[in-house]
Amino acid sequence: MDDCMRHRPFVIEAIVLLPDHLHTIWSLPESDSDFSSRWAMIKRSFSVQWLSSANQGTAKRWQRRRSVWQPRFMEHAIRDEDDRDRHFDYVHYNPVKHGHAQCPHAWEWSSFKKLVATNVYSPDWGCACNATPKVPDFSWADVYAIE
Repeated sequence: MDDCMRHRPFVIEAIVLLPDHLHTIWSLPESDSDFSSRWAMIKRSFSVQWLSSANQGTAKRWQRRRSVWQPRFMEHAIRDEDDRDRHFDYVHYNPVKHGHAQCPHAWEWSSFKKLVATNVYSPDWGCACNATPKVPDFSWADVYAIE
């Protein structure tokens, strides 16, 4: 990803990596909306590195499938602060939604802890560790509400 960021700058605002998919929110430079070339660079770089790794048995099985990645991605331009907040919440609650963690803070492969450190989230946001879970109120319908 670093190589892509050097050639096609962007900032990762939020990210979560799950066993079978990932979600990320990027900020691109002004007047630049080219997500596709960035994803192509990231996918290509990851695939080359992964397929040449020591994990040859698994890599060969995937190579027969021709790809580690799905061919498409979903793109959405953030409309306003409320839309941004809903997307941040969706990204960071995703490990809980899919049963990989009890709370957002318990999922290691996420930007959640970084955003707690910068006071974007409270440490107990969406947490079921407490007596009264603070579960966020959103769904895909909310995230992609048509206005």
